[in-house]
Amino acid sequence: MSSHLGSPAPRLLAAGQLFLDVVFAELDGAPRLGEEHWTPAFGWGPGGIANYAIAAARLGVSTAISADVGTDAFSRLVRDRLADEGIVAALRERDDWNLPVTAALGYRGDRALVTGGHPAAPLASLLRTAPVTPVAAVHIDASVAEWVRGRANEGTKVFADIGWDADENWDASVLSVLDGCHAFLPNEGEARAYTRHDDARAAARALAERVPLCVVTRGGHGAIAVDSAAGEEVEVGAVVIDFVDATGAGDVFGGAIAAAELTGWSLRERVDFATLVAAVSVSRPGGAAAAPRLDELVPWLDRNPGAADPARFAYLREALHNGASPFDAVSASRP
Repeated sequence: MSSHLGSPAPRLLAAGQLFLDVVFAELDGAPRLGEEHWTPAFGWGPGGIANYAIAAARLGVSTAISADVGTDAFSRLVRDRLADEGIVAALRERDDWNLPVTAALGYRGDRALVTGGHPAAPLASLLRTAPVTPVAAVHIDASVAEWVRGRANEGTKVFADIGWDADENWDASVLSVLDGCHAFLPNEGEARAYTRHDDARAAARALAERVPLCVVTRGGHGAIAVDSAAGEEVEVGAVVIDFVDATGAGDVFGGAIAAAELTGWSLRERVDFATLVAAVSVSRPGGAAAAPRLDELVPWLDRNPGAADPARFAYLREALHNGASPFDAVSASRP
């Protein structure tokens, strides 16, 4: 394990599968056999669970990451980039495994992914030594169910990402791993597939029966959040952007809304905030490497006056007035 000496105690933990992402955006289409396509819209950086960590760290939240890394050159690149972001590294180094590499090809408003390598080991043994934080964003699987319940008893609010079902069976019994989680963050396709509901709001309501908070992301249609603990529902529209690259946008949204749990904002304000952070990342290539910093948000809105109704983010302007941070004074104490 490794860490940054002298770093502030982390307030958000991101734990799961780590990748090196190589992103090619603004392509006209998928290359055919024998073709070579060039694009100036290119980026690279840590991917997977690092998308959550980088998004939160750039917003000013002290963040730790717990994941496996290898001793290979790609692992060293990713570790250096995480250090540059000021992220506390609670990493396990393995000499029998190399970091997977994902190539993302962006075209027609979406992206296709190809990953080379092998998945990391189950998280359970790695998480035993992970720092205790008020909020955690975790790639959930059956191996971590006991850890989630234990951390929930210690007051950690766990934001869960289960991920895409590669076999497309969408067995709802898989969702039993959400026991003890505070929030579930599926995209609309995942939410509808797991619940067998055609309507995104109905799917969010069904999933909120399993966790206190379910937030369903809808890409260019915004997001729907159901807080079953408070009996509250909100639906927010997308922030209007010039689309460039969707790689990691859902994870950036997840990192932002997990970070926003550390504020005193309302549910609508937290979902709006995450929607804005994800929209800025989508407007430039590179996955998490394109995630904005906190002090970029208001200037970005000023440069893009058509992105949203000015009243929508008045609370954010007030919160960031004179360089203040909304994450400084409030802990994750919201019931």
